Amino acid sequence: MHFIWQIVPNFVFNSHYRMTTVISGTNRTDSMTLRIATLYCKLLSERADNVHLLSLENKQVWERGAAMIALEKQYLIPAQKFVFIMPEYNASFPGILKLMIDNSDIKNSWWFKKAALVGISDGRAGNLRGIEHMTSILHYLKVHVLYNKLVISRINEEMDSSGALIKQETAEAINQQIDDFMKF
Repeated sequence: MHFIWQIVPNFVFNSHYRMTTVISGTNRTDSMTLRIATLYCKLLSERADNVHLLSLENKQVWERGAAMIALEKQYLIPAQKFVFIMPEYNASFPGILKLMIDNSDIKNSWWFKKAALVGISDGRAGNLRGIEHMTSILHYLKVHVLYNKLVISRINEEMDSSGALIKQETAEAINQQIDDFMKF
């Protein structure tokens, strides 16, 4: 345990400081990903304090510059938990999300933190492959991943243009995942 204290900032272990960051894992504008991320942020905020939404729209994460460092200080380093909302891009997740991870301070942003994963797609697999790919990456980064990984298929049939869920089963699955995440 002595080794961990030397590497990871003390606020990660401080029980009085808890922050959750919901990450909308695409930079596309007006995306279903951002709508789902906004819903998760709202539902989590009803159960916990200090929940923040990180949308990758118009964020400069492709290099470790001033914008990336500011984003990291605001959303990544102070968070103890993350919820990744990831659309399916070519049987994985968007490159912009991987760039953000690659250009972050790995030890301070990710080590020994927790994450929940949500995959969405307009197809029938709900980005299952992308979730498994991200699980491997997060394990490499020493992030603990919630066992309840949610895939939402045919997203355009699941949510209306205002961001409201259409199907009761999907709402129940999301609420169950959030309940599990709160105990995680």
